[in-house]
Amino acid sequence: MATTHGSRASLEKDPREVASMFDGVAKRYDLTNVVLSFGQDRGWRKATRSALGLKPGERVLDLAAGTGVSTVELGRSGAWCVATDFSKGMLEAGAERDVPKVAGDAMHLPYADGVFDAATISFGLRNVSDFDAGLREIARVTRPGGRLVVSEFSTPVFGPFRTVYMEYLMKALPRVARAVSSNPDAYVYLAESIRAWPTQEQLAKRIEAAGWKNVQWRNLTGGIVALHRATR
Repeated sequence: MATTHGSRASLEKDPREVASMFDGVAKRYDLTNVVLSFGQDRGWRKATRSALGLKPGERVLDLAAGTGVSTVELGRSGAWCVATDFSKGMLEAGAERDVPKVAGDAMHLPYADGVFDAATISFGLRNVSDFDAGLREIARVTRPGGRLVVSEFSTPVFGPFRTVYMEYLMKALPRVARAVSSNPDAYVYLAESIRAWPTQEQLAKRIEAAGWKNVQWRNLTGGIVALHRATR
C-alpha cells in the first residue's frame, strides 16, 4: 500500500494519492512552475508543439495537461486539442482556459482506439504508477502513423552541471516551493521522482518496447528536460 508523507505521494505512485497531491498544488501550480524553472517552462512548451509537427484540423491528446496551459500552446497550431488529466482540481484551476477538458487516467483513457493524430504528455509520465502501461494506452488511442512526444525532466548531460542540478533538486527546490506553492511538500516528491527517473536512452528503450517506432530524443536546457519523439 502506497503511503503519503504529509501532503505528498510516495514513489509507489498510487493514482488516488498522486491525484490528491496535484489537487493540492493546483491553485498556484502555474506560478510555481514559472518560478522553479526560472521561466524556462514556456520555451519547453513551444518546443513540444514544434516537435509534434501539428497541422490545422488534426486531433491531439494533451495528457497530464494540468490547468490546460500546455493545451493552449498546442492549439496555436490550429489543431483540435483536448486536455486530459486525472486531477480534477487541476482541470478546475484552468477553467478560464477555453479548451476541451476531460478527466481521465493515463492507464485507462476514456477514448476509442486510434482517434488521435498525435499525443503528448508533458511532465506527467513520471507520475504514472505503471508508465509502460500508460505508453501502451496512449498508443491504443493514437492512429497508425500518429506521433507521440514525451516531454519530461531528465538527466543533464554535463557531469559538473548534473551534480549542481541534483543538489538544487534535493535542497533548494523544496525551499523555493515553500515560498510560492500552495502545497510545498509535493515538491519533495517532485525532486525524488526526477532523481529516480530513467535516463534519456533508457526511456527511449521503454517507449519502443511499448509499441512505438522511430524513437528519438532531443535535450533541452542541457538535459534538464528531454523531448522523446516516436511514431505509432
